[in-house]
Amino acid sequence: MERLWAPWRMEYIDGIGKEAEKECIFCAKPAQDRDDENFILHRGKSVFLLLNTFPYTNGHLLAAPYRHTADLADLSEEEARELLAAAALGVKALQEAMRPDGFNLGMNLGRSAGAGIADHLHLHIVPRWSGDTNFMAACGEIKVIPESLSATLQKLRQALAGLEGKDA
Repeated sequence: MERLWAPWRMEYIDGIGKEAEKECIFCAKPAQDRDDENFILHRGKSVFLLLNTFPYTNGHLLAAPYRHTADLADLSEEEARELLAAAALGVKALQEAMRPDGFNLGMNLGRSAGAGIADHLHLHIVPRWSGDTNFMAACGEIKVIPESLSATLQKLRQALAGLEGKDA
C-alpha cells in the first residue's frame, strides 16, 4: 500500500470545532501587512480575495468583506457588488493562470449549512477540471493538491497583472 503524506492537513483536523476559540481569519489576515504569508491575492475597497489554505482544489479562492458580518442581508449595496466583482476577478485570474474547465461558487451561511467559519461570511471560488473527482476523493476521502499555495499565489498574481494591463 502506498501512503500519501499531507501533514499540513493536521492543522485543519485539529482545528475542527475550535474556530470559536480563535480570532477571525477574515478580520486578522487583512489587518496584517503580510499578504504573501496570508495568501492575499487582491485587496479591494471593501472586499478582498485570498487563497483557501485548506483548498478543495488547486487555486481555491475565498472572497470576503473586510467588515465582520455573518448576515448576507447586512452587506451594503457597495459590499455586495464588490463581493461579486471580486469573485468575477478571481474567476478571470484562475482562467488565465490555470485554465480550469469550470467553477463552483458558493456560500455556506451558518454552521448547520456547513460553514467552517460561520461568523464572517465568505464566498468560495473553486476551480474545477474534468475528472478532478477520482478514486482518491471518492474512496479514500483524500484530495491531492499538486502545487504549493505560494506557487499558486504567484501564478494568480501574474495573471491579475496581465488582466490589469489588458484593461488599461
